[in-house]
Amino acid sequence: VKAATGEQVSAEDLGGADLHCRKSGVTDHYALDDNHALHLARKVVRSLNLQKKVDVTIEPSEEPLFPADEIYGIVGDQLKRNFDVKEVIARIVDGSRFDEFKALYGDTLVTGFARIFGYPVGIIGNNGVLFSESAKKGTHFIQLCCQRNIPIVFLQNITGFMVGREYEAGGIAKDGAKMVTAVACASVPKITVIIGGSYGAGNYGMCGRAYSPRFLYMWPNARISVMGGEQAATVLATIAKDQKAREGKQLSEADEAALKEPIIRRFEEEGNPYYSSAR
Repeated sequence: VKAATGEQVSAEDLGGADLHCRKSGVTDHYALDDNHALHLARKVVRSLNLQKKVDVTIEPSEEPLFPADEIYGIVGDQLKRNFDVKEVIARIVDGSRFDEFKALYGDTLVTGFARIFGYPVGIIGNNGVLFSESAKKGTHFIQLCCQRNIPIVFLQNITGFMVGREYEAGGIAKDGAKMVTAVACASVPKITVIIGGSYGAGNYGMCGRAYSPRFLYMWPNARISVMGGEQAATVLATIAKDQKAREGKQLSEADEAALKEPIIRRFEEEGNPYYSSAR
C-alpha cells in the first residue's frame, strides 16, 4: 500500500478482523481464536437447515438363507486355497438373493445387485486374477451403479491383473486403467471388505485404501501387500543370483533359503490385518 499510494497502514488496520466485522461488513462473525472460529462454524452449519434426501428404496431386512457362520469353512485361513465368492455373497445378503450381472462374461470378477439390511447395493467380488474381460465388466458395472445411484460393496480377494506378453498385447494395461479410473471417479458410496488376499494393482481396481472407500474392513484371515511374500522373496533371490553370476559365483540353496526367510516373515507380519489396519 505504501508503494502504491504512500499511505502507511498496519496489516490489521488494512484488513483485520475488527475492521471487516465492525466497519466494512465484509465478514459475519468475529472469532477470538481458532477454537472459537470452529465453534462459530458449527453454529453456522447448524442453522443451514439442510435435509439430505434419501433416494434409495429401503425394504424390510431379511436373514440370509444360509448360515453366516459357514463362511469360516468356505474362506478358511489358507489364502492359496480357492473359494467361490458367490458362496460368501449368499451368506451376507438379504434372503441370499443375488441378481448377477454378466454372469458368463469375465467370470473371474463377480458383479451383481442385492440388498443388505434392506438397502440396495452393487457387489463386486473376486474369483481369481483380473483379465481384460473382467476389468471391462467391472468398469461397466461401476458406471451402472453410479447411474442408478446404488452404493458399491467390494469383496477383495485379488492377486492382481493378469500379466504376460499375450495379455499386454491384448490391452490389459488399458482395460485395467479403465476400471481403476471408474473406481476413482465413482460418485456413489463405496465400502471395501478384504476377505482374502489384496495384492498389487488389484488393490486399486478393487477400491483399496487410496481410493477412499467410506469404510474398509479386513477379515482376520486377510493379507495385504504390494505382492505376496514368497513372490517378493523370489524376486530378490533372483536379483542376488544374477549378481553372483556376474561375479562368476553361485548362490547356494542354503544361502537362498536364508535370504528368503526374513523377507517372507516380514511380509507376513506387515501384511497382517492387525498391523496394516493400525496404520
